[in-house]
Amino acid sequence: MSTVLPEADESIDASSHPDTPWQTVVWDDPVNLMSYVVRVFRAYFGYSQDRATQLMLSVHHDGHAVVAEGAREQMELHAQAMHDYGLWATVRKAPR
Repeated sequence: MSTVLPEADESIDASSHPDTPWQTVVWDDPVNLMSYVVRVFRAYFGYSQDRATQLMLSVHHDGHAVVAEGAREQMELHAQAMHDYGLWATVRKAPR
C-alpha cells in the first residue's frame, strides 16, 4: 500500500513562518567591565572562555554582537536575562 502525500505549497511566505530565526543582540555600554560581560556569557549561555571573549570583543569593538539565534520567544527570554544581568540587549529578526 502506498501513501500519497499532498504537494507542497511553494507560495508560503517564509517571512511570516514561525520558524524564521530571531537573534538576541547585546550592545556596548559604558558601564560594564569586559571581564563581567565574559562572565555573563559563560554563566548564562554556557559559552567557553574563548567564545565568550570573542563575543565580548565584538560588543566592544563593533558595538554589538549576536549572542543567540532561534525562536522569537526564546530570544526574548535571553534578552530579558541580559537585562537582569545589567547588559543592554535587543531582539531582532535574523537577516536573510
